Amino acid sequence: MSDARQALWIRGGRVLDPASGRDETTDVLVAGGHIAHIGPLDEITARALAGAPVQVLEAAGCWVTPGLVDLAARLREPGYEYKATLESEMKAALAGGITSLCCPPDTDPPLDEPGLVEMLKHRARTLDQARLYPLGALTAGLKGEVITEMAELAEAGCVGFSHALTPLHDAQVLVRAMQYARTFDFTLWLYPQDPALARGGVAHAGAVAGRLGLPGVSVMAETVALFTIFEAMRATGCRVHLCRLSSAKGVEMLRAAKAEGLPVSADVAVHHLHLTDMDIGYFDANLRVDPPFRSQRDREALAAALADGTIDAVCSDHTPVEDDGKLLPFAEAEPGVTALELLLSLSLKWADREAVAPLTLLRRLTSAPAQILGMAEVAGQLREGAVADLALIDPQRHWVCEPKALFSQGRHTPFNGYELKGRALHTLVGGRIAHSLA
Repeated sequence: MSDARQALWIRGGRVLDPASGRDETTDVLVAGGHIAHIGPLDEITARALAGAPVQVLEAAGCWVTPGLVDLAARLREPGYEYKATLESEMKAALAGGITSLCCPPDTDPPLDEPGLVEMLKHRARTLDQARLYPLGALTAGLKGEVITEMAELAEAGCVGFSHALTPLHDAQVLVRAMQYARTFDFTLWLYPQDPALARGGVAHAGAVAGRLGLPGVSVMAETVALFTIFEAMRATGCRVHLCRLSSAKGVEMLRAAKAEGLPVSADVAVHHLHLTDMDIGYFDANLRVDPPFRSQRDREALAAALADGTIDAVCSDHTPVEDDGKLLPFAEAEPGVTALELLLSLSLKWADREAVAPLTLLRRLTSAPAQILGMAEVAGQLREGAVADLALIDPQRHWVCEPKALFSQGRHTPFNGYELKGRALHTLVGGRIAHSLA
């Protein structure tokens, strides 16, 4: 790693900043951990502005972007270190050009007390890699009974509150949590799936699940949950972020809610932009995910909604699973895939297919998720004076996804063996080179 005091001259790259709309080929000077200058430079000017010798990073043919911001990454600490560690997953994030991570509260124990949040953030600071933004548990122990002290958790560093994938059976608890959150202007991060309608399901309720004999999760499980959430929002005025939308009908409901003026945002997992229930094939447990892969119509609706901004952000939904959890029959396998190192490439693949401009693509990966986190002033932007959390990306760099080449301790992904394009050549955090592609 480079010392944060080392000045860096990133020369001749395509500088892309969705927050300001900047798209130009020029230079970027990093000094003192911040972006000191954006514009043409020569060696004398660079040294004078930096006040020190500068290291040159040639960026011709590459994108210089804000560091990616991932809204959903399970880092498995505390409690599940046999699946992955904070250190391994932070390295995976940096390899993917990700400088800011949001982690759900479903650790062991759940993040329902300030001390646990402070311990996790201290551990992340000690590692000195990507920046960590935890979500606090919505209820004590994620049991769905007693609302946590959200104000205290926010003081400890939580950026929002969630029940993760754990079912919340009592709508009255949800309404009370919204009332509490509205009082303090907190955001609730809700996974829209009705627990009763989804109970026991492992695949999209359709022809494929029927043919394979797998219990299904209907689209209605998502739409009923969305109806409940929107009704509760109307009653309380609470701001909500919807996690991992999965269906065309869900997209329609989200679009209507936004048109109505409800304070709602949403994300989609990057793998849901590419795969459908047809890809399950012969019970491939690498495709066992929550929510399940749905129909081609659903996939197309999600891709289009992300392109037009109805869905605000794309995330990795990174959930590393060990071999013992995946090498099982499909219905018994643990849901989840490793995706931190694939987020960039799979997002580029979506953008190429949908003819999405680079600035729009990067908005879904940087400034939009930073705004959802409430961190738009410190993440997801590339401007003079800002903290230098940057990625130097080669959008044409081809690579093959192979488990042994991943930094993540979780090696299970549906994209094993796929040839992809787009890699982060360098990832900067606070002005230091935290990762360089070998």
